[in-house]
Amino acid sequence: MITYLHGKLIDALPTQATIEVGGVGYDVLIPLSSYDKLPSPGQPVKILTHLVVREDAHVLYGFMTAAERELFRLLINTVSGIGPKIALNILSGITVTALRGAVAGGDVRMLSQVSGVGKKTAERIIIELKDKIGPGGVLESQSARHALSADEQKINDAVLALIALGFKAAEAHETVRGTLAVLGAGASLEELVRASLKKGT
Repeated sequence: MITYLHGKLIDALPTQATIEVGGVGYDVLIPLSSYDKLPSPGQPVKILTHLVVREDAHVLYGFMTAAERELFRLLINTVSGIGPKIALNILSGITVTALRGAVAGGDVRMLSQVSGVGKKTAERIIIELKDKIGPGGVLESQSARHALSADEQKINDAVLALIALGFKAAEAHETVRGTLAVLGAGASLEELVRASLKKGT
């Protein structure tokens, strides 16, 4: 099993990163939450991985925090009907902290807003993960250690707001980053979302 890759970031998109390790390039599928934490291309990077072996391919999934990888593994190994693609969508559409809160509070509506997650799937997530990622669950300590900074949380919340309003994940991320560069770090979440909506229309 490949536990992590430690090398140089060659290129990155909101859904995929290419990392060179010892002269070998690895394509790693990543959630939007991990893309936000990647360094600039050409910089060293360490990314945690999970290998999925299929009949036609070996696919590496990458995560910048242990909490993200643990949640990915819980989703694909515990919740029936959720494969790696949907699990990655979930991590791209909601933070670990927010998902833990939604599961603990039985918030079907919040989970249903994530791309690829309908009401029934959201209900299954809550039922099958409640004892694992709610208060005191296995993700409690990891989430505390890997809490987002205030700026990261604001960017993430703005991206999620745009996705909920119909933006594609990559488009939402690019729009928010561009808008924040214009407004400056002192912009509020509301200002960031409003300006991003104007820019994206």
